[in-house]
Amino acid sequence: MRYIITNDILWIMKNAKNESIKLGDNLKRIRTEKGMSQGDIARALKVDRGFVSTIENGKTNPTLATITKLAKAVGVSTDELLK
Repeated sequence: MRYIITNDILWIMKNAKNESIKLGDNLKRIRTEKGMSQGDIARALKVDRGFVSTIENGKTNPTLATITKLAKAVGVSTDELLK
């Protein structure tokens, strides 16, 4: 099967990447301001530290449930994490 990538799909992909980068930047900023390590977050979420790193580097799109857990782990609202 052959897929055609339209401008709309490219726009969606680009914006999703931008949002992932923004989330990662916010998570890293908040985490470091609070003196937390990636390991601290990983232990709170019961995930591998590498997973936290991929989020901070904007290489993954975490689920809403994971974003909620991340916000709780660093002690901020989901709005603060996503802004």
